Amino acid sequence: MTEKKIITVIGATGRQGGGLVRAILADQKEEFAVRAVTRHPDGEPAQELKRLGVTDIVRADMDDPPSLAPAFAHAYGAFFVTNFWEHMSAEREKVQALALARAASHAGVQHAIWSTLEDTRACVPLDDDRMPTLQEHYKVPHFDGKAEADRYFIDEGVPTTFLRTTFYWENLLSDFAPQRGEDGALQLIYPMGDHRLSGIAVADIGRTALAVFRRGTDFIAATLSIAGEHLKVADMAAAIEESLGDRVRYRPLTPDEFRAQGFPGADEAGNMFQYYADCEDHFVTARDIDAVRELNPALQSFTTWLAEHQDRLRTAWP
Repeated sequence: MTEKKIITVIGATGRQGGGLVRAILADQKEEFAVRAVTRHPDGEPAQELKRLGVTDIVRADMDDPPSLAPAFAHAYGAFFVTNFWEHMSAEREKVQALALARAASHAGVQHAIWSTLEDTRACVPLDDDRMPTLQEHYKVPHFDGKAEADRYFIDEGVPTTFLRTTFYWENLLSDFAPQRGEDGALQLIYPMGDHRLSGIAVADIGRTALAVFRRGTDFIAATLSIAGEHLKVADMAAAIEESLGDRVRYRPLTPDEFRAQGFPGADEAGNMFQYYADCEDHFVTARDIDAVRELNPALQSFTTWLAEHQDRLRTAWP
């Protein structure tokens, strides 16, 4: 029997990493084995991975570089993702990415996937006053910081595929959930105007990443930009209404109105949505749905995702 290749998954208890873990576990070819990395191996999310069948769970912390070495020992591949929203610091995210790149390089990882995003300053320069500059150096810090960190994997000699993701629909269950209006209807409140929002299911990030690993060296040094569908927010609202039988409408704000809401990260999120809108053609064109589906034939549309999540959506949106 051929020994399985170990894939170290950073953020295995999170959305993107968890999507890859589940994709590997469901893979009928059984080519890869999962090594799940978490800061809290005794926590409930890690215990859920054990119940799903993960036997290799390692404690490591991106903020503690020496702890990363055991996570990559004898690993063939690695999936890297950092969570800006946990601390909202692009500088910290870059430090974490550098620690991952160095650990993978030292371990001799043969194929890494770095979950990254565009540098928004290529479309909206720092001196462009369409949107405020944040954290002194960035327009959308959680985009720009990841984009700057791309070079760490190159400089450290890590064979890397740069996987550019996008807004995932699971955000509708949490930070960007619709709100009930005074008339009882659900409202999607985004500053997107009539522009398209590229979205994807986190399960498809995982399935696409697995497909990239399966292709061996084909995508090393390549940048892959992925999405499941490009939809206007008004069309998303109509699809939700059709799926759930609840009244749903789109209430657009201006970017300034969105940023002025004042919740933690409102300026960051406002800049993000404004980037999606103002730079729509570049962002959408980079994400060829047919090309993504060639890699991942199970790629979900928004309607398919809604159908699979009806119960969760009804619970999340009382």
